[in-house]
Amino acid sequence: MSPMAGPYEDLLTWLADHQVPFVIHEHPTSFTATATAHAEGVSERSFAKVVGLRTAEGSTVLVVVDAPDHVDLEKTAVSLGSEWVVLLNEREMAAILPDCYAGTVPPVPELCRVPVYADEAVRAEERISFHAGSHDTAVRVDRAAWETAAGIRYGSFAGSSSAVVA
Repeated sequence: MSPMAGPYEDLLTWLADHQVPFVIHEHPTSFTATATAHAEGVSERSFAKVVGLRTAEGSTVLVVVDAPDHVDLEKTAVSLGSEWVVLLNEREMAAILPDCYAGTVPPVPELCRVPVYADEAVRAEERISFHAGSHDTAVRVDRAAWETAAGIRYGSFAGSSSAVVA
């Protein structure tokens, strides 16, 4: 099945069922987290970028960082207790949640069936936004309610632009 335009309905249902306050925003099509933050009119620091990784042990995980940040692969491997991590390619990312476009998978473990971790910096914002399954729709949520309902685990994943990054 091909992804559809608009919000991923299972995400909206999950948010409502878990009493996570949210607002859906439609915006011009954008393909990066920073561009989407600008299209949404929100701070880049309050827009969550979701990055798919595979660990040395073969596990797939999603890591959430602020839109302008990069995932430091070495730091992330240490934080996850793995020898190494690598980025998922677009096909692998799309396979996580086939109803969503590859770069728009929402960070909800119950929906994507993989663990979701977030960088400590994500906690700085009271409300965050992330893609809602398409390149033209995002959802703004109460961060604390999302992290509690989704069981988000925090760690140190973001690095400087001089580090090994994704």
